[in-house]
Amino acid sequence: MSKQFDVVVIGGGPGGYIAAIRAAQLGFNTACIDEWKNDKGGPALGGTCTNVGCIPSKALLQSSEHFEHAGHGFADHGISMNDLKIDIAKMIGRKDAVVKQNNDGVQYLFKKNKVTFFHGRGSFVAAKDGAYELKVAGAAEETITTKHVIVATGSNARQLPGAPFDETNILSNDGALRIPAVPKKLGVVGSGVIGLEMGSVWRRLGAEVTILEALPAFLGAADESVAKEAAKVFKKQGLNIELGVKITSVENGKDGVAVKYTDAKGGEQTLAVDKLIVSIGRTANTIGLNPEAVGLKLDERGAVIVDDECKTNLPNVWAIGDVVRGPMLAHKAEEEGVAVAERIAGQHGHVNFNTIPWVIYTSPEIAWVGKTEQQLKADGVAYKAGQFPFLANGRARALGDTTGFVKFLADAKTDEILGVHIIGPMASELIAESVVAMEFKASAEDIARICHAHPSLSEATKEAALAIDKRTLNF
Repeated sequence: MSKQFDVVVIGGGPGGYIAAIRAAQLGFNTACIDEWKNDKGGPALGGTCTNVGCIPSKALLQSSEHFEHAGHGFADHGISMNDLKIDIAKMIGRKDAVVKQNNDGVQYLFKKNKVTFFHGRGSFVAAKDGAYELKVAGAAEETITTKHVIVATGSNARQLPGAPFDETNILSNDGALRIPAVPKKLGVVGSGVIGLEMGSVWRRLGAEVTILEALPAFLGAADESVAKEAAKVFKKQGLNIELGVKITSVENGKDGVAVKYTDAKGGEQTLAVDKLIVSIGRTANTIGLNPEAVGLKLDERGAVIVDDECKTNLPNVWAIGDVVRGPMLAHKAEEEGVAVAERIAGQHGHVNFNTIPWVIYTSPEIAWVGKTEQQLKADGVAYKAGQFPFLANGRARALGDTTGFVKFLADAKTDEILGVHIIGPMASELIAESVVAMEFKASAEDIARICHAHPSLSEATKEAALAIDKRTLNF
């Protein structure tokens, strides 16, 4: 007889494991199925985010930033460095240790909250008697039954046509995190989050990095003023970014990769690199899910179709995270996971897509929440803008990093905050205040009147809010 559960989550990434834990906390007999393996074949909970995404990339970004500071920034502080070297194997080892700590942390939370874990690939078998039969294909195949299913199977890196990932020369985010030595020349296709972050890591460590972007505009999702500042700073740092590129062929050979492309002016170009990172987006992962066994509907992109509450076309089957519509962000998946678990319990779980923050962990960091100025213009919304540079912030001066600014956008009549955009030091942390403010529908004046510690980077947020009324206080 198969094991019986109230809720089974397929996928142990940020959305999946959070959903499982919350369901268990709400009193449901809960299980989670996940197939990620570590290098020893054991479970590696946490999905793409923990294993080959958010967590390991931040570890490498931190290591490479330390290296760059030591080589270029310490001298300003009176600190001399001689014979500076980088041990790539040790850096990768530290990254792997950070990943394992997070893997183990999820397993601990499962045990603490009494979530049953199955290591293997989960798939639908049948729907009968108001329940769903699922197969777990692991070391030993078994079948389990549940009333509610939460699909949280995440996404996979999109490949360039005719240039499959070999994770040796042509790399996805996975291979980009495991390059064994600093390449002399590195190519990156796509100037999104992954491309910019991984390009930054290896550029700091000494690689000559060229980023090829198909779109004519840089960072089109960001506010235009932030994108312009970022392009200027990245170019100064040494990242070669080419826009409006059309790739015609990719040749993968023993000595590296040759990328042939047409540039923005129509000229035929060839880029020869040692390694090529491809970061042109991700696709919903439903491989092996067997949705047809129960009639689960997918859209033309292969994503699971859901409504605003993450309900699928099937009763008691839900889907969250990268495998459904919306931004492919770990924290978005987490919020949906909590909301679905609470909806199953009859509560009113809620996710506000308008207050989901976006972050790019380059240096300077880039973060934003809400509408961009170009979106407000396109929508015909009357707004006011205020901007304050980190160059005028005392804490930024003391840190030695005065790049960038904070920009506020507020409704022209009500002063309600419509968007906040930051490029500069610790933008990933600073954006949280604005997320809270927007969630509670605060005005720019509310932020301007809140006491911020001095000296702190957060004062730039206050000053940007003040700047909406053409006034500032601190310099």
